[in-house]
Amino acid sequence: MTTAAASSARRLSDRTSHCGLTLVELMSAVCIGLVLLGQAVPSLRALRQDQLLRSVADTVNADVHFARSAALANDRNVRLAVQALPGGGSCTMVHTGAANACECTGGGLARCDAGAQLLRLSEQPSAGGAALTTVDKSLIFDASKGTITPTATLVVADRDGRSVRQIINIMGRVRACSPTGAAGFSRC
Repeated sequence: MTTAAASSARRLSDRTSHCGLTLVELMSAVCIGLVLLGQAVPSLRALRQDQLLRSVADTVNADVHFARSAALANDRNVRLAVQALPGGGSCTMVHTGAANACECTGGGLARCDAGAQLLRLSEQPSAGGAALTTVDKSLIFDASKGTITPTATLVVADRDGRSVRQIINIMGRVRACSPTGAAGFSRC
């Protein structure tokens, strides 16, 4: 073996015997990590907002199905009403009785007139970031026909203006779509 090859092999073995990172290598790894984290944070926020929109939309869907099945099972008309909460947010109530027989008081509570019965309450507080638009009239589920009057479009919207439309047909079926394709819903 030549002396040049021997000294090259010795330098190689000297380099590989050292363990650890230099300060430059460590700072480079930290910078790369920060750049990747900076790109991931907005994606995580959008994912959280999508899940919030989907959660409220799924709750509305469940409330509609519950109201229809309660009307058919109990052989009496049931209403679904949406009310705006003071300070933002919304409240969905499934109840019996007259159109305005029940009222959300906030904090997961409602007050009903005599003769009306609250069957289900879903609240979307303003702190949640997504709320349901109010409907001028309560929706009534007819116990004898299994239909809903009037048909309606409920809109779940977040603070960023993204929304999901819940279109309820006369049979009480819900079709959900989003103008922007938010939360994985098809565009409408």
